[in-house]
Amino acid sequence: MDRRPIVLPVLVCLRFLLAVLPLPGQHLLKHDHQLSSPLTSYLRLKEGLWLFDNDVDPYMGGSFHHSPLLLSIFSTIIPPIPIIWAVSDAVGAWALLQLWRARQGFSPYKGTKSTAESLIVSAYLLNPYLLLPSLALSTSTFENAFTLLALMFAAEGRPSSALLAIAFTIHLSPSSILLLLPILMLLVTSPASQLASPRQFQGNLYRMASLFVECMLYWFVLVGAACIMADGGWNWVKASWGASLMLPDLTPNPGLWWYFFTEMFDHFRPFFLMVFSVHLVIYILPICIKFQHDPLYAAFLLIGVLGTFKAYLTLADPGLFLSMMSLFPEVHGCKFFFSFFSPPALTPTDSTDLRHPIVTTLLHLHAALLLPLQHVLWVSEGRGNANFYYAASLVMGMAGGAGFVDACFAGMRIAIGDVKVEGKAQGQGQEVQWEVAQE
Repeated sequence: MDRRPIVLPVLVCLRFLLAVLPLPGQHLLKHDHQLSSPLTSYLRLKEGLWLFDNDVDPYMGGSFHHSPLLLSIFSTIIPPIPIIWAVSDAVGAWALLQLWRARQGFSPYKGTKSTAESLIVSAYLLNPYLLLPSLALSTSTFENAFTLLALMFAAEGRPSSALLAIAFTIHLSPSSILLLLPILMLLVTSPASQLASPRQFQGNLYRMASLFVECMLYWFVLVGAACIMADGGWNWVKASWGASLMLPDLTPNPGLWWYFFTEMFDHFRPFFLMVFSVHLVIYILPICIKFQHDPLYAAFLLIGVLGTFKAYLTLADPGLFLSMMSLFPEVHGCKFFFSFFSPPALTPTDSTDLRHPIVTTLLHLHAALLLPLQHVLWVSEGRGNANFYYAASLVMGMAGGAGFVDACFAGMRIAIGDVKVEGKAQGQGQEVQWEVAQE
């Protein structure tokens, strides 16, 4: 029987209510440095729109870092109203749900187990790391939605749509280029789980090369469109893309970059900017080679890298990583998932393959409490200093790093299988048997 989950429309309706109803304190969210960065801030977007409407180049002042495409869309097609962010959340939740269906081998047009899908949708729409930045009207919500759309189209075998979505994501956030290789790998392979049966990459490398050329073509078209919107100038490149590399604005955020470069001597700054930027890139090949048999999981891990080490980090970045964890029940071993849904390729496990899930969860709870507290003490009350807030940022970095390492370990551990200890006769010890969880 076709059982559509009712949680998705219910949560989407609630999200639309939050968008249209006046919420007390919503203006405070727009000023919160944890929810939006200089590259994603709604207030800076409004400032750029005002300058653009008054025939002033918004990229001359050094405070506007958004793409000219967003500038043109919100100035000519539709104003930046909260309902747009609600639609983006709904699209992101739908894309995550379609990713789940593609990974389990279900048709996107047929209903499946409604309880499992309700958990997937809830993991996105009820995630406070994603909901609060969306209520703050941070453009990171659009980046997450386009990232999930790119992965969804790739999992469904729709190359043109996937490449256009990832090209637009890279245009909005250049650090998202980390996801290009796993998406290309996903387009030439299958999204089905292969974590328990590692094998060599089975995709066509020549087709990957042609898909890469197609993605670059889409990207150049977007660049050309952005230049046209910016009256043929290139000032936007340094102000938008250059901000992720040069870090001109040291506004505090939950990331690890801002305090380090606040204390940095100017003559050391170029070297360490290069080190921090290359540090992000070096994860691509090792992760894609190790998990070449499951490119969707490789993309998930690289999203975890971005959620920990991104230059201008907001809570939306680790929030996407945490929500995508729900796609991999074979890794987190949640019995609640398997009690309602167990695909034939997977065997329900009684324990998780994550090594330290409680520690990671407590670190995130600790950071979620410390970050707003230290932000208020330092920025609002003036009773603390930057060290207090950066200490909370370090806890957030530890939480992201612990989650990433745990996910890497679990993705490799599942291939070994489950341990079954069977007792022999009394006094003869025990016999340990290994059982592979997936073939």
